[in-house]
Formats: sequence, C-alpha cells, structure tokens
Amino acid sequence: MSTPAVDGLDEAVRVLGRWQYDGAPMQLHPGDLGWHWRFGAEATARAVRTWSRDGRILALGLVDGPGLLRVGIAPGADQDEELARRMAADVTRPEHGVLPQGSVSVEARCDGVFRELLLDDGWDLDEPWTPLRRDLAEPVADCGVRVEAIGPEQADVRVAVQRAAFDGSTFTRERWHAMATGSPYADARCLVAYDDHGTAVATATVWSAGSGRPGLLEPVGVHRDHRGHGYGRAITLAAAAALRQMGSSSAIVCTESANIGAVATYRSAGFHQLPDVRDLRRST
Repeated sequence: MSTPAVDGLDEAVRVLGRWQYDGAPMQLHPGDLGWHWRFGAEATARAVRTWSRDGRILALGLVDGPGLLRVGIAPGADQDEELARRMAADVTRPEHGVLPQGSVSVEARCDGVFRELLLDDGWDLDEPWTPLRRDLAEPVADCGVRVEAIGPEQADVRVAVQRAAFDGSTFTRERWHAMATGSPYADARCLVAYDDHGTAVATATVWSAGSGRPGLLEPVGVHRDHRGHGYGRAITLAAAAALRQMGSSSAIVCTESANIGAVATYRSAGFHQLPDVRDLRRST
C-alpha cells in the first residue's frame, strides 16, 4: 500500500478510468477523485491509497472524510486473496494510516474476497444505496429548460445553487477553482439549469472516464426554493446528454435508497434502477 504524491494523482485517475466498463459494479470512478479535488491537489493525494504488485495498481481507495474509505478494485482482481488480505489488514489496523479506531465505513461495492473478509471479521451491512444507469447509445430527449455549461466566470452561480441544494454544503468559489484545476476536470462539465425568469434552479457535474466508458453524475442538486417543478429531471437529462456528447457509453449515478424522491427523479429521466448495494460498517 502507498499514498501517491501530487504528481502521482494523474496515474491514479488514468487507472480508475481503465477500470470503468458497462456492466461493472458501480465503484470508485475518476469523477469521485475529481469532486474531491475541490479540497486541493495535496489534500486529494493525502486521501488516496493504492495497493500495487510489481508496479501495477490492483486496488485504489479514497479516504472520503475521517471515517469512510471508498474502494475500487481492478477487473479480475476481486478474487485475489493475497491482495484482499493485505487490504483488509491495512483497513482494519489504525496504525496503517487508512481508517481510525472506532466507527468507520468502507464502500466496497464489488463482491469479492475483500468484502467477504470484512464481513467475516464482524463488519456489518450499512444502509442501502441505489445505483442507476442510463444507456447512451440513443440520443437523449431535450430537457425542456435552458442549461449552460459553467466556466470560471460563472463559478459563483454554480456555487450558489450547490449550497442551496445541499444543507451544510461547504462549496465555495475557491473550491470550484481548485476542482477545475484537477486532471479529471479536463473530462468534466458543470451544468446549471435556469427557469423561465433566468433564475438558476439546478446543477450537476458530469465526469467522463473516456470514450466508450460510463460517465458519472456527481453531484446533482436542485435549489431548495425551486423543488417540485421538474428541474431535477431536467438537469439529469441535460447531464446525460452532455456525457453522450463527450463520448460516454452510459451515465451512472448512485443515491441513498431512502431518498425515494431522487430515485424517482433518475428513473423519470430514463435511468434503469439496479439492485441496491450496501457499504460495510464497523461500529467499534
């Protein structure tokens, strides 16, 4: 296991991109690193863990906050017992510098030996999440509202909608600019939807993993003062259309299963609901 320097982040992004394919378990995506980049390149590098053998990265983790590790595993490596045991040891021992003592979670949505080892070690299933996917082989219907791709000069608009869509959001103009400097953002777009009066009402950021691979919606939000008017469906359609234009084969998103409104919104925008997945939690 290692933690990359800032100049190693681009390789981590490239590796994650190569692991994305239609039909794969929904796990860590280059866009997840891209969204974390709002905290800066150095903070993002400190949050990344890679597990390698003979110079080849086989698994990659993002410490997304003090008590959550989000994991991606290379195709075909999910049954690698040596890798799984090394990962499990690193994750469960605080002195290894991945997760602290106490209540923590691991987002490991790829079935395999690593997940089995944690369950055998007494980890519990956490709350369910719902992944959704939309195929982009066919054109996406017009969303019905004006949607613009946001550049640096409109960053304040993007930030304002984000903060109004998510209670407790810490997004700022400075963090938008930090995110936009990251290598994942070269294959991303921030979108903002406007109502008939020109008011910004919804936003989404879409992240490509390369042509012919699934693209990610993260995050998607509607201004709290403008909910219930179909803007969630509209921005989701616009996001899917943007990813198709960027060459993505499909659009993927994951939301808490308890958020039935979000699930319904994505389904109304043509996303197919996939079986629920659960993170793993250690309570003590």
